[in-house]
Amino acid sequence: MVLNFDNENDVIVKIENITKQFGGVYAVNDISFKLYRREVLALVGDNGAGKSTLVKILSGALVADRGRIYVNGKQVKIKNPMDARELGIEMIYQQLALMNNLDIPSNIFMGREIRQNWILGSLGAMNLQAMRRKTEDLLNGFKISIGDISKEVRNLSGGQRQLVAICRAVYFQAQIIIMDEPTAALGVAEAKKVYHFINKLKKVGVSVIIISHNINEVYEVADRVMVLKTGKLVDVVQKGEATIDNIVTMIISGKAL
Repeated sequence: MVLNFDNENDVIVKIENITKQFGGVYAVNDISFKLYRREVLALVGDNGAGKSTLVKILSGALVADRGRIYVNGKQVKIKNPMDARELGIEMIYQQLALMNNLDIPSNIFMGREIRQNWILGSLGAMNLQAMRRKTEDLLNGFKISIGDISKEVRNLSGGQRQLVAICRAVYFQAQIIIMDEPTAALGVAEAKKVYHFINKLKKVGVSVIIISHNINEVYEVADRVMVLKTGKLVDVVQKGEATIDNIVTMIISGKAL
């Protein structure tokens, strides 16, 4: 699907003049950008560029000092991760928030478990059968092969663990998924599986922001690449308008094309 970056109706998130300061240091300084529906936006830059601070503001882990955030055309206040989640924004950190001693359904529904009906539900009893069935439907719908879903998450590969974390976000109707270095600890084959799944997310209408240091990998899946340098926006370029060498040059120089 070819995205039209001139169509304002396709903008799902608009950030205007976002600024965050820690003491005398600007972690992000007057940054504005747009995220489109069904877009994969790669966020790149050296350490200290402001990537993590920016997405933490969008996901509610930090509150901006100044600036405005719009979601689906409406200005919103994101004061905590619950606010972000209610707006359909989910953050998947590099160190996945999964419980190694629990099975896959328990991890997908963690904190939002399906309860039994009537008295048992009021007593806190979980409907394990329903959670298992919905987990199988979710994995099958995306053609994800993990095998026995009752296995503990500790026994999954790194790529499978990433997919479980993404599926959890998708099941609870995330419109925007932010991923922090999703393939950092993965081999080439597993990284390809994760990026293949990200392409599937686009097809069902999900927008994805990926923080990555691996320009070669992320360039293949991204629709646009956003470059930051010492807290400032350098440029946002469509993949076809900039080569990998162009992007590396912007990261080093801090200058737009």
